[in-house]
Amino acid sequence: MWDYSEKVKDHFFNPKNAGAVAGANAIGEVGSISCGDALRLTLKVNEDTEIIEDAGFQTFGCGSAIASSSVLTEIIKGMTLDDALKVSNQDIANELDGLPPEKMHCSVMGREALQAAVANYRGEEWKDDHEEGALICKCFAIDAVMIEEMVWANKLRTVEDVTNFTKAGGGCAACHEDIEGILERVLKERGEIFDPNAASIEAVEMEKKQLTNLQRIKKIEEVLETLRPQLMADGGDVELVDVVDNTAYVNMTGACSGCQMAAMTIAGIQQRLMEVLGEFIRVIPASQMSKVAVAAGG
Repeated sequence: MWDYSEKVKDHFFNPKNAGAVAGANAIGEVGSISCGDALRLTLKVNEDTEIIEDAGFQTFGCGSAIASSSVLTEIIKGMTLDDALKVSNQDIANELDGLPPEKMHCSVMGREALQAAVANYRGEEWKDDHEEGALICKCFAIDAVMIEEMVWANKLRTVEDVTNFTKAGGGCAACHEDIEGILERVLKERGEIFDPNAASIEAVEMEKKQLTNLQRIKKIEEVLETLRPQLMADGGDVELVDVVDNTAYVNMTGACSGCQMAAMTIAGIQQRLMEVLGEFIRVIPASQMSKVAVAAGG
């Protein structure tokens, strides 16, 4: 399960500036519905100052694509075109308090749509037909120039990183060798050595987020504390008895003890814990601890 920030969720459930801008004089279109993601960005630019007065988007894609498009329009409104062009895909992701590594290509799509819209306003040709570099990934039509740019800009180190940021290599995998060649060349220019066995950005981030059992217990207690007032209002309560691996044992007390709705209450607690901890966790009544131990061969 991907760990989305509250900002990503907000821009997905409550997108800003969705739809086409009335009287738009700049249009940027990138992606392809057949490839899974497409974005049409429309801008209303003041012709005297080149300030973006309004921006709107129409996106076909996942929640991250919609959130990236939504926050992009918020970022660039009020900017001059030159300042808007300085907005990077990392700026978009940062404004969302981060994106899962495997969804970073959504922020790249937003950046490209902006470049295309500015080129359209200025009567310039924005090329997305891969004439600048050799086509590397035929499945998603990604060329060498884009891969190199993303490796440089985002300090990518593995094929998995490249796939997460550009989609290249996410289909038949026939291009993995070519992607490794690009990584080896760019890393050498950065004074680094390409290691095909290096951990991806996603793996590094997951390791950073790995909770110790003490941290997990503390977070579980914090969540239970936020839920306690509601339970107490109904005459019940909950207390944490023990945490073993990914299982939390609790005691339901007061009106919650033996209540017909106790199972639903525990299920609600479990769902809330998974949302906060960002990992799977089971919540089981402490009375069942011995049964679980026996089932596990303990």
